[in-house]
Amino acid sequence: MTKAADDARAERQEYDPDADHPFPDGRINEVLERLETDPEVTTYLEAQNVNAVARKGYNDHGTKHVEIVRDRALKLYELLKANDVQFNGARQQGLDEADEPVIIVLAATLHDVGHVVHRDDHSYYSIPLAADVLDRLLPEFYDVPEHVRVKSEVLHAILCHHTEEQPLTREAGVIRIADGLDMERGRSRVPYEKGGRGINTVSSQAIESVILRSDEENPVQVEIRMNNAAGVYQVDSLLKAKVEGSLLEDDVRIVAINTKENGEGSLVERIEL
Repeated sequence: MTKAADDARAERQEYDPDADHPFPDGRINEVLERLETDPEVTTYLEAQNVNAVARKGYNDHGTKHVEIVRDRALKLYELLKANDVQFNGARQQGLDEADEPVIIVLAATLHDVGHVVHRDDHSYYSIPLAADVLDRLLPEFYDVPEHVRVKSEVLHAILCHHTEEQPLTREAGVIRIADGLDMERGRSRVPYEKGGRGINTVSSQAIESVILRSDEENPVQVEIRMNNAAGVYQVDSLLKAKVEGSLLEDDVRIVAINTKENGEGSLVERIEL
């Protein structure tokens, strides 16, 4: 396979329920199908973007952001599992391995619902709102003890996507990193077109693509391609903070490449974290 073909394959990161996975996928596929058709959940994902984009002029935090975070969280999880990285959240609660991706997909879907209250401190507002949704949905899949334990792990992961909080599980670490991996230019399109020129928006415009794959030395290599040095802000100031303290620092390698004229004459050609 050529490098271009391999890159194209690596960029297609949408989770495929019909593919073979290095983890039990029956339960997650059922939960994911339920989430994608639940009217309360889908409305939350639309409504949470109003404060973020329409009122604050911030980057997208709605349906598309959640879809990207969820797919990249599952891709991270898949690469880590394929390389025998052990997860501790579900296991320490006495849950099954099949519950690890369930925790991840639920947390990724609901991590930003607190934006319906306010952009500021949204991760804390997400907790009670997500808890209500979980209490309605989880009894369809779990008895009471397992319901409570899955809910606990999901809420922990939601809280810890905020860089001020410390993840205690690798499931939470996956959510934390995946949230930072939604950084391409498409995410900042609305505020940029409306005249937003804050560093978060301008730096997002510089990011062309994010590719997740394994390499010879690391379970996960995140390759970030940018067309000018403004993208360094996304990598060094935002994503780096997400990786630090995630419990996955030793498993994830980040490589940022300036693609403009192969970096010739640029201030930044390549950064590795």
